[in-house]
Amino acid sequence: MYLSNFFDYLSKEKNFSNNTILAYKNDIQTFCSFCESEHNIKDVSIVNYSIIRSWVINLSDLKLSSLTINRKISSLNKYYDFLIKIEKIIESPTKNHKRLKAQKKIIIPFSEDEVFKVIDVFEINFEGKRDLLIIDTLYSTGIRRDELIGMKMNDVFLKENMIKVLGKRNKERLVPMLPSLAKRMEDYFIYRSDISFNVDNVFITSKGNKIGPSLVYRLVKKYFSKVSTKVKASPHVLRHSFATHLLNNGADINSIKEILGHSSLASTQIYTKIKLPKIISDYKNNHPRERNN
Repeated sequence: MYLSNFFDYLSKEKNFSNNTILAYKNDIQTFCSFCESEHNIKDVSIVNYSIIRSWVINLSDLKLSSLTINRKISSLNKYYDFLIKIEKIIESPTKNHKRLKAQKKIIIPFSEDEVFKVIDVFEINFEGKRDLLIIDTLYSTGIRRDELIGMKMNDVFLKENMIKVLGKRNKERLVPMLPSLAKRMEDYFIYRSDISFNVDNVFITSKGNKIGPSLVYRLVKKYFSKVSTKVKASPHVLRHSFATHLLNNGADINSIKEILGHSSLASTQIYTKIKLPKIISDYKNNHPRERNN
């Protein structure tokens, strides 16, 4: 089935991140299990579209969202495209598949007030300083969770107020750092130096190990639950908040694109649709009925 070759291809030629490759593995292994249990097929490189179709129906019966199903089929698309590339099959069994209609989820950013309030809820110890810096770095720079986790000590340039970030497809970029964030980072480094650490990552556990994705997610959820009633609180919401707040305050969208590490402007333009505070303010201040009261 050439699965190991495929995953090597994603890693070495496409420069996909470990998390992305893991998602591909999970999707394809789920499909393999389905083919074997439901159709007694052990080699998924030889399936036809009817098998793909039956899997889509099965996933729908399991109440998976259209977005999730589309992502899983996208993983299969990439796998079969690889098999064509290495001349193991002639055409993809997914070529006639049409993506399911999916409702796009709108991510509601935190308000500026909520972000300012969260600064006051941290304890003054190593973990408190670290947690505060994690939240502040995500919001002040807009970097992704994996980019934050992967930051090394020599990626931080305090005097220049810059951070070097390793983004998607292993693309490096320099991200500006506010002086207030640089000061907070310098303060954290003092506490970090008291920890016996095993790695050179900026953010470590109290035992000196590299932090994981679930820890970052839990921290954002934990601290923002104290100042916000929003159901969705995640590192990605902070990234949305960063971009939305900059746009609301007049920043150029092309500058935001570069900071976020987007390859196309279309990815950044989604944030132009989330100017809720400004939209509400403009609505109240300019509606004739409101002005006459």
